Amino acid sequence: MRPLFIIFLFLALGTSQSFSKDSGKFEIVAEFDRAPGNITVTPDGRIVMSLHQFYKPEYSVVEVLPDHSLVPFPNAELNRRDSDQKLRLDSVLGIKADLAGTVWMLDNGLRSGTTPKLVAWNTRDDKLARVIYLPESVVPANAFVNDLVVDKLHKRIYITDPAGGSNAALIVVNLETGSAQRILEGDLSVVPEKLDLRVNKRPLRVKDSKGKIVHPKIGVNPIAMDFNNQWVYFGSMHGTKLYRIHTKYLANPSLPKGSLRGKVERYSTKPLSDGITMDKSGRIWMGELAENAIGIVTPKKTYKRITQSPKLSWVDSLAINPDGSVLAVANQLHLSAPLNAGKQMSKPPYYLVRINPGATL
Repeated sequence: MRPLFIIFLFLALGTSQSFSKDSGKFEIVAEFDRAPGNITVTPDGRIVMSLHQFYKPEYSVVEVLPDHSLVPFPNAELNRRDSDQKLRLDSVLGIKADLAGTVWMLDNGLRSGTTPKLVAWNTRDDKLARVIYLPESVVPANAFVNDLVVDKLHKRIYITDPAGGSNAALIVVNLETGSAQRILEGDLSVVPEKLDLRVNKRPLRVKDSKGKIVHPKIGVNPIAMDFNNQWVYFGSMHGTKLYRIHTKYLANPSLPKGSLRGKVERYSTKPLSDGITMDKSGRIWMGELAENAIGIVTPKKTYKRITQSPKLSWVDSLAINPDGSVLAVANQLHLSAPLNAGKQMSKPPYYLVRINPGATL
């Protein structure tokens, strides 16, 4: 069944709706009535998405079938938050498939107040591969573990935690031991800059614990890694700079924490962005949140806008397809209740789009 599944999947992607009239540079693959969070693609072409917890979805993670319907991934039982089984997914955002076909799901546990964890599912054998709970020493009370990359070379996972802004940090998980370290907390490269994000001229608005409306400043969120597992690229959502650090430093547990700050390099400028991804050519793809756009940081370290459209309303995440094309999801997150002063104003459809780099660059 798997070969037939893959054939139908690529036929579906290749024969979906015509290119958008808004820009001519992206194709609408699917429209959803539920808001996606992050997206990943397995080596054999299966598309897996988290559903954004800000919209209180029934399931945390789903798979996009060839007919564009959504089914719980890896199954309904693991997604049932009211399940009485010991392991269940609560609120997954970060999600990443590795080259072995294992899908790593980062569950921040914030909807039910459960312990944040990594859950790995082997898609080739269709079975649970690993569960790693993050200890209290690396997840403070205001932690919001958000996105991740998988370093198979050094057997590490690197996680972004924007936390409360001033205490934003990266987390390094050792896949050999299951231990974790919180690093670069409060560093210039991970804390937000003092600027507002405005989408369609509307700033983000959040109610604080006293009911006062404030404009949030969100720290490190976007993260990507090159295909050689050598460099990790990251930056703040509310930030105009992209940084990088070599994995040989991140993966060295004996390196003093303080010395890591000196290993971080400023790589380029960037727009205010959510999730990012990197292709084999060294281009870093990202959403341009304030402009409803998608762009790249080129290998020459310059930013270039690729396409722009009202349909690209809050590009939350991007992923590279096995054929080299780029998938992205748009979920209107700025209009969700948590980022819009408690008022839910986003409306379906939410989009899955595809860009063919060969046709646009």
